[in-house]
Amino acid sequence: MSSLRTDGRQANEAREISFQTHYIKHHPGSVLVSFGDTKVLCACTVEKRVPPFRLDSGGGWLTASYDMLPAATHDRRRRSNKGPDGRATEIQRLIGRALRNVVNFDVMGQKTFHVDCDVIQADGGTRTAAITGGWVALALAARDQIAKGKMKCTFEQLVHTQVAALSLGIHSGSVYSDLCYKEDVAVDTDFNLVGRSDGALIELQGTAEGEAMTREQINVLLDQGQSNLNSIFDLQRQAIA
Repeated sequence: MSSLRTDGRQANEAREISFQTHYIKHHPGSVLVSFGDTKVLCACTVEKRVPPFRLDSGGGWLTASYDMLPAATHDRRRRSNKGPDGRATEIQRLIGRALRNVVNFDVMGQKTFHVDCDVIQADGGTRTAAITGGWVALALAARDQIAKGKMKCTFEQLVHTQVAALSLGIHSGSVYSDLCYKEDVAVDTDFNLVGRSDGALIELQGTAEGEAMTREQINVLLDQGQSNLNSIFDLQRQAIA
């Protein structure tokens, strides 16, 4: 057991991860994803139009949004009437990039998937939970569209791979998986890993805020993170089964 851990987990152990699908009654593509005490409501809806730059493509698009409820953290966050702040904008762009990587827009027609991610309780790893839950919401919405004959393709043609994400950190030379907030603020290196179920990596975000990271530590981080992602992919498949 590591002294960094606040809940008794091993260094390479993720928090308990769960998906409550169909969380919103009238939206099949909705899920409450929990990474420990971090909880994010992800909902994927479909609109029968596309952005102007996709009009002549014949295909569709996917966009994402991210926000936190005022009471999601210990201190109330003020609601913004001017749209998402800089942090939220960065995160929603990350979510969109990750999910667009596995969607074949050419087979879905002139429609747009909207993936909205709202943090209702934050305890570290909100962006990685949003990506992971966002894929489940996308998959459920896609299956619903196909089942109703609104998209003339198979699920595998439309969403060809799974996507999940995990936060990791380096502290005192050791790599730790899925950081809660107290761990996140204590590590020397903060890292986010976004990967696909075929083993390909979509995004690596890492910054040494304390002791600089080594190449050897990065190799451990990637191997450990990939192992965690493989377990998450199993949970995703169970959630949409």
